[in-house]
Amino acid sequence: MLQSKAFVKKTRKGKVLKVVREHYLRDDIWSGSPLDAECDQDAVKLSASAAHYLIVDTNIVLQQMDFLEHQAVKDVIIMSVVLEEVKHRNQSIYQRLRTLCASDTKRFFVFANENHRDTYIKQEPGESPNDRNDRAIRVGTAWYAHRLPQMKIYLLTNDADNRRKALSEHLDAMSVQAYAKLRTDTPELLDLVAQFAGQNLTDDPMAVDGSSTAPAANPGGQKGSKRKRVYDEHRPMSDIQNGIKSGTYHQGALRVSRFNPFEGWVGSESVGQDILISGRVDMNRALDGDVVAVELLPESQWKGERSSLPQADAESTNGGDEEDGDDPEGGHIAPQVAPGEHLEDGVLPISTTSGTARPTGKVVGVIKRNWRTRGYCGSLQPQEERGGRGAQGVLFCPVERRFPKIRLQTRQAATLMDKRMVVVIDSWQADSMYPAGHYVRTLGTIGDKETETEVLLIENDINTSPFSPAVHACVPPLPWSVTQADLDDPRREDLRHLPICSVDPPGCKDIDDALHVRELPNGNLELGVHIADVTNFLLPVTAMDDEASVRATTCYLVQRRIDMLPKPLTEDICSLRSNVERLAFSAIWEMTQDAQLLSVRGALTLASPEVKFEIDTETHDPLDVGMYQVREANQMVEEMMLLANITVAEHILKHFPAQALLRRHPVPPPRQFDPLLKAAVAAGVSINPETSQTLAASLDEAVRADDSYFNKLIRIMATRCMTQAVYFGSGEVEPPDYLHYGLAAPLYTHFTSPIRRYADVLVHRLLAASLGLAPLPESARDRAGVHALTDNLNTRHRNAQMAGRASVELHTLIFFNNRTIVADARITRVRANGLIIFVPKYGIEGPVYLTSKDASKGHDRHSSHMQASTTGSSGSTADSAQDEFTLDEDKQMVTSKDGQRSYTVFDKAAVKISVEETFGHRRHLKLLLVDRSELPVTEQMS
Repeated sequence: MLQSKAFVKKTRKGKVLKVVREHYLRDDIWSGSPLDAECDQDAVKLSASAAHYLIVDTNIVLQQMDFLEHQAVKDVIIMSVVLEEVKHRNQSIYQRLRTLCASDTKRFFVFANENHRDTYIKQEPGESPNDRNDRAIRVGTAWYAHRLPQMKIYLLTNDADNRRKALSEHLDAMSVQAYAKLRTDTPELLDLVAQFAGQNLTDDPMAVDGSSTAPAANPGGQKGSKRKRVYDEHRPMSDIQNGIKSGTYHQGALRVSRFNPFEGWVGSESVGQDILISGRVDMNRALDGDVVAVELLPESQWKGERSSLPQADAESTNGGDEEDGDDPEGGHIAPQVAPGEHLEDGVLPISTTSGTARPTGKVVGVIKRNWRTRGYCGSLQPQEERGGRGAQGVLFCPVERRFPKIRLQTRQAATLMDKRMVVVIDSWQADSMYPAGHYVRTLGTIGDKETETEVLLIENDINTSPFSPAVHACVPPLPWSVTQADLDDPRREDLRHLPICSVDPPGCKDIDDALHVRELPNGNLELGVHIADVTNFLLPVTAMDDEASVRATTCYLVQRRIDMLPKPLTEDICSLRSNVERLAFSAIWEMTQDAQLLSVRGALTLASPEVKFEIDTETHDPLDVGMYQVREANQMVEEMMLLANITVAEHILKHFPAQALLRRHPVPPPRQFDPLLKAAVAAGVSINPETSQTLAASLDEAVRADDSYFNKLIRIMATRCMTQAVYFGSGEVEPPDYLHYGLAAPLYTHFTSPIRRYADVLVHRLLAASLGLAPLPESARDRAGVHALTDNLNTRHRNAQMAGRASVELHTLIFFNNRTIVADARITRVRANGLIIFVPKYGIEGPVYLTSKDASKGHDRHSSHMQASTTGSSGSTADSAQDEFTLDEDKQMVTSKDGQRSYTVFDKAAVKISVEETFGHRRHLKLLLVDRSELPVTEQMS
């Protein structure tokens, strides 16, 4: 049967065209049920023994995916009209739905209702597309009810009007919440029901969305049915767009401080610098990553950096029933993988008490939400146990302090109190201090190492799912060896006669690179860098290549590696293991005896506080932790890899000036060096950041006779002034912006680690094409595709770094659990009421609070005359601390009013380190300042 649909459309040039589309209808489209005698058995997906079949509308799929993914929800019919609408509205949800439909155990069946003679319908005059689709779903439901009279068919819809119409058509329709209540066999399903404002989840057929004749729910345990407005309503999108055009509003992504959740910044091209957003009220329900519209406050309300460390923020304690306070952050692993993100940006909040005022604004609307579909990890806020078995309003505290608490309704409160769990945000209304959300799943017991590792992987969006059969099918079977065909390939050169070696730590299995050097008859040296030939096995447009491009990088944790590629490739077939023949992509140079090729590059030598662990072989807990020592062998390998990367970058750009994948390190804005320059002047050294070469030279000269660690410490501080290096396509930016500032290299790329980085895989393909060894993949010529790819590379690279750092922090917490150590430390920043302390041996940095003896009564005391606590103290203590000390910003010194005690940046110090559990089951390192006389000899740095 053929249906035709005709309509007219106007082209860009103004020409009017008549378009006729033909729509074929069939009657040989199956129901997917074995209870249907006419259904082809090869098309059966649904179960004959199911208690009922479910049919869902589009909004159920878009808003209740966590519910649908629960193992108890099976035998679900997805109308093709729903599948297509979800595809056009949310690609992430669409992919999750396709996964459900592909699962044999979930039994989700796609019914092509739009192509079946009995279920296809035309849009009626005056009928909206949404109403037409709802009607199509009801027609499909009626078809199933008629076709399978022996099976109960439930239509799930949270649209009250759609339910009313379905009931009038004698269909069994209900909200997802009502269905969950029916499932007494799985009571936790109710916790997975997402709560959205304006939705009526009752089953009163006379109710419309947003109202009901039934009693209203009371999410979050809030008192009374009426609540006062906490936040301003967001401006209409039309007002926002007009305001951005007129310059009244400014658009950008909100970045919330990792160390102080009540402060954030919005980058704005129109203002020319970041706009400060101070306090949750002015953030106005925007979360980290949301694209927002900001209105600048009057200049009289602009704020500058204040001179003191934060106590419990005033905004976090004045909310009455709505807010239960929060704690300042404690010691952390010092930032080592996030250049440009300064710890002091978050530890030192913004106020008008001192410093230059900066543009300050408030959020007036959210242009694009960036709420995580994967959810947020955390635990429930402790509360008194309540009686009864019904739903209970609780507050969920995310482990990441950038995010607010989330209101939940759960019947598992008592069971979940000591658990880490995942929660998704559903909505955030102006009359609620917190967003509303729903429970997704339990991860495990708080403090358990495996549970906390899963938390950090989820928080950093690391894909830990097993590789699919399609991916494994791309891997050659083991055992694998070099074949005669490989040896006879005219594109390859046999280098097995050369003494080639790799330099890797014990136990390393995924070996990307190896080296050789030999003297030539003419007296020159031949240097070779040999890189695993991954692209010989990882071919474009394959399941394995698609998966690798999404994962983008291998993620290294303290005791675990999450591979970008299947292990047979990373640990065997591609790995350049000792005494095994392998395929490689080699770069070979000839140079003079004085190695001139290496001496022409003036790289900037920076530093990061990396640590290493000694692990118990049985418990896999850390036995010891210490500074990672960089040896001459490490430096040699690094020099060789940099040379190879620079050489390959020059080569691929020459052959593909618009398609080369490069890596650039933008020149840091001068203001980012301010903390370093201020500290250096106070220390009596001169730092010149005009160019990377002048910075490198001045860092080399920054030494102190009385402290051998001073030079490394100032290099660590210089690293934090850097911007983030990023991947990019050469056709995206102008050649002067190709510069890699840190390496003082006009061109740079990543070529040397294709086993663990997809960027290197792309560079290998470009290099092979430039040498005529293989054609250039078509995807390399797609500028939009390359831009999306580099965005993913940059995101995944940073996520993997942050996950690695979180793993180090977790194992540091485990090491210090039930253990107290006094350690050597250095002061990296001074404030009016405290210090920022860095502990080199353990890579820890955090605030300590200076309080008087009297102010510390009732608190943790020590024999030293000073106390430092990462948890802050009462308001009176803060006032006392402010009164007792004076901050000299120019000298970077804080001095007691009596002149007896003073602390200056870079001073040596000693701290007692222990673990403290604070609000919301968050654990962090507690640092107490003690006298250096208490420092054990074993902890003193030479």
